Amino acid sequence: MARSEQPFALYEKIKKSVVKDIESGKLKPDDKVPSETQLARNFNASRMTANRALKELTEENRIVRVQGVGTFVARPKPDAALLEIKSIAKEISDWGGVHSSEILVLKQEKITVEIAQKMDLKVNDTIFHSIIVHKDRGVSIQYSERFINPKVAPHYLEQDFKKITPSEYLLEIAPVQEAEHIIEAVTCKKEIQKQLKIKPDEPCISLKRRTWSYDMVATYSIIISPGSRYKLVGKFSRG
Repeated sequence: MARSEQPFALYEKIKKSVVKDIESGKLKPDDKVPSETQLARNFNASRMTANRALKELTEENRIVRVQGVGTFVARPKPDAALLEIKSIAKEISDWGGVHSSEILVLKQEKITVEIAQKMDLKVNDTIFHSIIVHKDRGVSIQYSERFINPKVAPHYLEQDFKKITPSEYLLEIAPVQEAEHIIEAVTCKKEIQKQLKIKPDEPCISLKRRTWSYDMVATYSIIISPGSRYKLVGKFSRG
């Protein structure tokens, strides 16, 4: 074999070895994959060669690389409800995960022109605002920003959203009369990339949702998820 072909062959060998361990069950979903340094040592290769193997496995959705944490075997991408409004904690539980959350914003503020238009309110009216990052076993799955009409949920800011999700609370006190969904593929802003721990070129799913309750707009939400960790599925049946 020519010397120039060796790095490519070695990189393929590393890939095939990791895939074999995944398919045989030696490495299960969420198991930690050997690091670049470990793989380079095991195969007598450079870290660049090991990095290339892991990069391709990530692109093929075989593994997930979490900055500052490590590399893990990817679990099959779960289906998330599109037409149904369901708690993210319930979704994560349904696919066998463990939900946790990080509260970034939870406050009362004056409404902006853009949000006032979305919620049929007046500029400078009071609005409740929350931003929460939802995680599955420590891996960020969803960045959820909500604007809540205080007339619908006057005690929203008093809730412990580490114990209950906003969706669970709102569905309990304000049954949804109507909902509107707008779904787009987006590139996240830098601050959202940082919170989700994803690379700048990672494609994301943006779900913008308005809900109505008690004959008024109850919430306006902007929900962003990494495309490699989450997918939306909807089913409609005519009654």
